[in-house]
This record gives sequence, C-alpha cells and structure tokens, in this order.
Amino acid sequence: MSSEETSFISPLAGLRVLGVTVYLAGPFTLVNLARLGAEAIKVEVPEYGDPTRGNGPFADPDGYSPTKETDSQLSTRFLKRSQGVKSVTLNLKHPEGKQMFLDMAAKSDVVVENLSPGAMRRLGLGYEDVLKVNPKIIYASISGYGQTGPHSHRKAHDPEIQGMSGIMDINGDPDGPPMRVGFYIADLVTPIFTCYSILAALRNRDITGKGQYLDVSMMDTLTSLMFVENIEEALYAGEPLRMGNGIRGGPMGLYHTKDGDIIITVASDDQWERLAKAIGAPHLIEDPRFARFLDRGKNLDAARSAVQEILMTFTKKEALKILDQNDVPCSDVRSVSQIIDDQHFWDRGTLRSMRSQAFDEDLPGIVSGFPVVFSGGSLPQETGAPLLGQQNADIYGDILGIDESHLSRLESDGVI
Repeated sequence: MSSEETSFISPLAGLRVLGVTVYLAGPFTLVNLARLGAEAIKVEVPEYGDPTRGNGPFADPDGYSPTKETDSQLSTRFLKRSQGVKSVTLNLKHPEGKQMFLDMAAKSDVVVENLSPGAMRRLGLGYEDVLKVNPKIIYASISGYGQTGPHSHRKAHDPEIQGMSGIMDINGDPDGPPMRVGFYIADLVTPIFTCYSILAALRNRDITGKGQYLDVSMMDTLTSLMFVENIEEALYAGEPLRMGNGIRGGPMGLYHTKDGDIIITVASDDQWERLAKAIGAPHLIEDPRFARFLDRGKNLDAARSAVQEILMTFTKKEALKILDQNDVPCSDVRSVSQIIDDQHFWDRGTLRSMRSQAFDEDLPGIVSGFPVVFSGGSLPQETGAPLLGQQNADIYGDILGIDESHLSRLESDGVI
C-alpha cells in the first residue's frame, strides 16, 4: 500500500480519559491510550504543570537549550512523555476547580491518577466521589506500593521500586552488588498493565453496565514479572540469583569473540547439539556434564567456559554466520547509536521524531512509537506534546460549556 493509500484507524475513538498524572507512570498511561485514539486529557496545576516541565534540557525546532528561553519550548522529558495528550490547567484545591473536575469526570469514561495514595480522596476526588456522579467510571490509581498493604503509605519512584520489588537482587554480576535496570522499568511496564486492565474493565462494563476501581502497584508489577522465572527454585537450591550476562538454567547469554560480543540462546538439548556442531565441538554433546538441560544447569560455568574458549577463535562476523547456518539462536550486541540508525525501527514506527503541539516542524530528538502494527490501518498521527493549558478553551468549552468571559474569570480567580 502506498503512502497515498494509507488508511488510519482509531480503535479507542470516542473514549475520554481524564488524568491527574505526574512524572512518568501516569503520563505514559495517557500516552498509550492516546496512541490508540482516546481523548487523553491531562489535568495540570496552574502556572507550573507537571514537575517534569521544569526539567531541562528544553527543545524547539532550532535545537536544544539547557534553560527555558521561550514559552513554547518544552522539556525534552515532558515532550517524550506527553505525545498526543491534551493539557488543561485546574486548581483541584479550589472548590470551583473541584466541581469542574467532577463535572468533567461525569462525562468521561476513565480517570487515571498517580498521586500519593489517598491524595485524590483527600481532595474529595477519589473513586467514591467520582462514582457518585458517574457510576460507569473506570478509575485507575497507580502508586508505588498499592492502596492497601503494609507498604501502601510510602511514596516511591522507580529506583526505590526496583529495590523493593527484588528485581535488583537478581540483576548484576554474581560477585557484584545488586544492580538497577538501566531504564525506568517500573514506571514504563506498570502503565502497560494499567492500560490493558482499563480496557478489560471497559469490556466488563459493556457486559455489566458498571464501572470499577483499579488499584495498580508498581512494586507488584515488577515482582509478578520476576517470578515468571523459576527464581524460588534457585533460591532454595542455594544457587546465585544474579547471573550477570549469563542466563539461569543454561550456558546461554553473552559471549566474546575476537572483535566483539554476541548473544547465544541454547534453551534445549537440540539447540545445544546444534551449537556444539556449529563451533566444531561435537565432543560437548557426549560429555556427561552437558548431556541434558539439567546437567548443563548444574555445570553451567564449565559449559560456558568450553563454549567461550572456542568462540574466541572466531571473529564476530564468522561466529554469527556459522551459528545462523546451524539454526542456533544468536544476535549481535548493538549500541544505542546503532539502534537509532537502524531504519527498521523508523519504518515500523517504533521510533519517531519528537513533536510539540506548539510547532509544525519536528523537534530534535526521538520519541517511542507504538510497537504493534495493526493490519486494519495505521494508528492516529501523533500530535506532539501540549503547552501548559493549551486546550483550556476547547475542552472547557466543549465539555462544560464555558465561554470566553467565564474562562477569563476562572483564570483571574486562580481556578485555571
């Protein structure tokens, strides 16, 4: 299909999401729903907005600036985390602002918030408050530790959650300290669970006619993912939990060649046999220490050493070629620069140019796209990140029927 014939689909068109979100987990939830066509409205504090708006560097079509030079420049962090989202300003502590929020919630499908546990309830805008004006609302609260439980009162960001979830205990070298994952994994994976839980709740609402409350915990998310692996078995057996660039259960993971690193997976006896033949070491198949999957797991260091010694006689190109030819799962270990330069990601929309709703031109920088391709058509074109309160007039006019003079009064009174 040519670019002229490209059709667009908007799977969540007509869905209105009201978000009181800051930093990353909540905002990324709004971004993902907006990518699928939902109207995602970010409610921000007047004058200041999301705290990340103040974190440099700042960008416009002319480049980056360490300090904010014009009102139209936006923080690159905010730009990445707010593509396709609309922004309104609203003082939720003001009685009129509180009522405006409830009036908008009454005409919305979903509310998402990621403030400290209980903060929205103390404002009179918690689930029970919104439920009174909209019995069909799906209300999702994202927090570090959940709304209940011994840790629920604690504030948290991604680094603390990585520590508390146990993920740092299994990440790093065997003889080294616990290691943090190199990106905000809790802040980014938790919104994915939030999004599909919201969609599941909406589907349930189609059946029952009732909304519901979603209590989403960043710590629970990471811990649940971690125990997909057989970690408890290694723990009970006294085996090391941190494997570095190796992989628990088999001699797979990172290997060195003469001129670079590669990744190899040998997760079955068949794959081990193909690996041994590929590197010219059929004796490894007959060695009783390596004959079966469990045997290799018990003799992991010896198996890795045997393979590593042989691979050091190959260049990276040679190793990848013979492994591919013998159907051994393997890959290069690429740099971030190589990823940016790989046209694959740009053609599929995984990486996109950064945009702001203040400019028609693209900005320097990269934002993540939606990593799934729909056969029915392309997802909506991203509109970029909004200026603070950019949609005040449109949204308050369309949803609440507020005219320009009323809007001016609200602004002078500090409501918006």
